[in-house]
Amino acid sequence: MRLLHLISSVDAAGGGPIEGAVQLHRALAAQGHAGEFASMDAPDAACARAFDAAPLHALGPGRGRFGYCAELRPWLEDNAGRFDAVIVNGLWQYIGLGTRRALAGSATPYFVFPHGMLDPWFKRRYPLKHLKKWLYWPWAEYRVLRDAQRVLFTCEEERLLARQSFWLYRCEEAIVSFGTAAPGDDPQASTDAFLNTFPHLRGKRLLLYLGRIHSKKGCDLLVEAFAKVCGRMADVHLVMAGPDQTHWRPELEALAQRLGVAQQICWAGMLTGELKWGAFRCAQAFCLPSHQENFGIAVVEALACGCPVLISDKVNIWREIQAAQAGLVEPDTLAGTVALLERWLATPAPAWERMRTSARQCFEQHFRMDQVARTLAQVVQESRGEPAHPAQRRGAHV
Repeated sequence: MRLLHLISSVDAAGGGPIEGAVQLHRALAAQGHAGEFASMDAPDAACARAFDAAPLHALGPGRGRFGYCAELRPWLEDNAGRFDAVIVNGLWQYIGLGTRRALAGSATPYFVFPHGMLDPWFKRRYPLKHLKKWLYWPWAEYRVLRDAQRVLFTCEEERLLARQSFWLYRCEEAIVSFGTAAPGDDPQASTDAFLNTFPHLRGKRLLLYLGRIHSKKGCDLLVEAFAKVCGRMADVHLVMAGPDQTHWRPELEALAQRLGVAQQICWAGMLTGELKWGAFRCAQAFCLPSHQENFGIAVVEALACGCPVLISDKVNIWREIQAAQAGLVEPDTLAGTVALLERWLATPAPAWERMRTSARQCFEQHFRMDQVARTLAQVVQESRGEPAHPAQRRGAHV
């Protein structure tokens, strides 16, 4: 097949969706399915110029938070016939509405990954924004989902939660899971690269947070819990890595200073490539006490490196991780985050080593992107009335 991956931006600072879309494309390509990307980035944007994972059509710039892009619809109308399917990544921006309008009546179906954007947490956390979405929902996003060939959820938890945000809800659902590729780095080289970049962390017991510095992620809970549990343990350090798009980091740094743990927290900024994999390999545990997390690409990347995870029960894949004994799970509260760190410290070293093995096995069993690609290919082909290749049926769960 030939697939078009539509996404608002290919900027890696935007978080998991673009990383997941790139990994999915690569896994599909390895199985013989060609792909291209289209985004609402300006053609001269730095992220568009640097994007080399696949042919990219930068159609923007998109206007405002909605990302309206006048070029999207005519471009799709002219090019849709080249593709067997269009994969839309995300909701609440023009890419979905523009795709629905452009492909209406055409022979090219579209599929939608909501990427957790229908989680009812947003309704509870931002009631005024939810009211605005309700004004938009009936004539736009509801119809985008209703007319999609399939709406693709990454786990059963996401599918069930999606039904709770809007009473007007109808779509054809499928679960295709999600994941990432196994790291292809040299473990020793990436470990050395990380420690050479942050030499003061050598010989320390490291806890790692890697993701956007955002209130949704529970970063403040992690800093406070770290101070309560590890504040008197000079050999334990917390690495906070990720872009600060909401400019929250100065407030968190001030919090760490007041709590007396500023010297034990390394603010590493955004880590990519070798440095990112080195951070996972150096960490004793990955921490994410998120209030809402559809999937958590960084969680799965940690598992792929054999790094156990300390997560909240609002990370939608927590059941798989708990069942595999690949990490520890508690509520997304300060008490829950404190309990995660206390349980980590109380776990004997041999038991923690067994958990490292379990983390890698959990990744292999549930979250390898090549398995996800086979499942997606099966969903697309069967929804088009085409038989899936026998190799795609092995391990697929729809």
